[in-house]
Amino acid sequence: MKQAIIGLRELREKTDVFINAVEKGRSFIVVRRSKPVFRISPPDEESELWERVVDFTKIKKTGVPLEKLLARI
Repeated sequence: MKQAIIGLRELREKTDVFINAVEKGRSFIVVRRSKPVFRISPPDEESELWERVVDFTKIKKTGVPLEKLLARI
């Protein structure tokens, strides 16, 4: 699928619209002053770079302090 080009201002003003589009598989190149700045695209679940994020609030409602987490690594 071809990537659409959008302006940074448009992204700020319509963030929810672009989030929904990315969830559906669309990708966008974001430009500032006519220069590409970054790409927004859905994560590649097949990629080895994808990491599972742990929700530490399931372990403890207020989360886990960073110091305790680092001490256990």
